[in-house]
Amino acid sequence: QVQLVESGGELVQPGGSLRLSCAVSGFTFSRYAMSWYRQAPGKERELVAAITSGGGSRKYADSVKGRFTISRDNAKNTVYLQMNRLKPEDTAVYYCNADNRGTPVYAENWGQGTQVTVSS
Repeated sequence: QVQLVESGGELVQPGGSLRLSCAVSGFTFSRYAMSWYRQAPGKERELVAAITSGGGSRKYADSVKGRFTISRDNAKNTVYLQMNRLKPEDTAVYYCNADNRGTPVYAENWGQGTQVTVSS
């Protein structure tokens, strides 16, 4: 049974930083690329960042490039998202999933997400 458990979101002031975590179980984590997505109120879910199975390659949405860093620890079955210089427009629920060229592999198994709110 696939489980994706996101954590680390909270209320933060503009310019602040957060580190999100996503603990994974139910599939062989080290074999999959992983991605972070986010969904703001009234908007569709969007891809924020992706990392290859071995961690050697990363890509980012233009809106977060230079501010966010995706990483993973295959020994801990966990993917991370370090978010710096946060902006109000980063406010959203953040989710992780296994990635297949920009498409979530386990689209039927989204976790509960973690709420990030950027506000003064």
